[in-house]
Amino acid sequence: MSEHESTLSRRTVLTTTSAAAIAGLAGCSSGGGNGGGDGGSGGNELELLHAWSSGDGNAAIEALIEGFQEEHPDVEFAEEPVDGAARSNLDQVVLNKLQANDPPSTFQLWPGKNLENYDGAYEDIEGDVWNDDLKENYLAGPQEQAQYDGTYVTVPLNIHRINNLFYNTAVVEEAGVDPESFETAADVAAACETIASETDAVPFAQQTSGAWSTVQLWETILLGQAGIDGYEAFINGNGDSAAVESALEAVIDLSDYYPGDSSSISFTEANTMVMDGDAAFIHQGDWAAGAYSGADDFNYGEDWNQVTYPGTSGNYLLNMDSFPYMANNPSPEATRQFLSYCGSAEGQVLFNAEKGSIPPRSDADVSALNTFQQDQYDDFNAADNQPPSIQHGLAVAPGIRTNILNAFSGFLEDYDAAATAEALIGAFN
Repeated sequence: MSEHESTLSRRTVLTTTSAAAIAGLAGCSSGGGNGGGDGGSGGNELELLHAWSSGDGNAAIEALIEGFQEEHPDVEFAEEPVDGAARSNLDQVVLNKLQANDPPSTFQLWPGKNLENYDGAYEDIEGDVWNDDLKENYLAGPQEQAQYDGTYVTVPLNIHRINNLFYNTAVVEEAGVDPESFETAADVAAACETIASETDAVPFAQQTSGAWSTVQLWETILLGQAGIDGYEAFINGNGDSAAVESALEAVIDLSDYYPGDSSSISFTEANTMVMDGDAAFIHQGDWAAGAYSGADDFNYGEDWNQVTYPGTSGNYLLNMDSFPYMANNPSPEATRQFLSYCGSAEGQVLFNAEKGSIPPRSDADVSALNTFQQDQYDDFNAADNQPPSIQHGLAVAPGIRTNILNAFSGFLEDYDAAATAEALIGAFN
């Protein structure tokens, strides 16, 4: 993190070490351009960039925009869905626009430490958008992720949970396994051994063609074994090497029960194995349940279910999408109105009903969401902690995250827990 002055006004947040790609924003705080920073109304055409070009994400953003425009029919959208795996194309489009000193009104952004990717590009929205209502109704975890160096610059509108263990009920019942009884990561491995001996199903549907699923699995197990203090110590660069290695060894224990073709299948293919009864368990974010809800004769509580990953009870390991307020904004007033709507219970329910995630507001009426989402929402509000995800960049700076992903690429080749633990501890250097 670059050094910042201790006192920040509600004007543009600019730093002396902004990435070269957005150096052109250096003069934004003067309020030049299209009215950004000066409180003017600007234009009523809001340029919104996102990566939800299809599927539940596209339906969700359409529902959000439709709900907003019912309240603000004068605001028009220059909506630009950007295709690209893992949002990388969207990130590049945003960086190109910032470099040209032509920022969008807002765009889809994972918050937290990901905010550093656009260091110097934001304006403080505390007071007019981040008002007392939002502060009172967002839990501490999401609220912290909305801040850049202590300054509110973005509005989370959904929560995705990482520490889920989904399972096919018919498979676990055939094996005589009760996921509700699991207490530790070792219990999952023991259950997988039973499933391997008692059924023809793959015990643990994990894909390893990309490292991201394994990073998620490891961070979840680390949270369960080291507790919230150990997890936070790691993401703050003070991790315990023995705890990191122990979590890696637990991943190795599970790898004996992966599909034989785990290195060549996708997450979707792995998830389909659970739906088809060809696999018992999958560890994933709650987006896995999105496919289940759209399947015929695959019902929550009957054909599939979920438990909080053993050991992580009381923690809601989160990822989320947000919309930041950009400096030199082409539509200042319209953008503030839109971000305020994203922070409202109404807007969040409309979005999450389609997206399969849950509202970050603790006071939302979630009766319109499905039963699984309602159960997740109850867990979220009851959680003692809402730690940010490492894999999704909320918990660690971009350069550190790159080092961690590189360490896991090597881990998937040799499953060397000791060497990988050393690399993960060294990722912060």
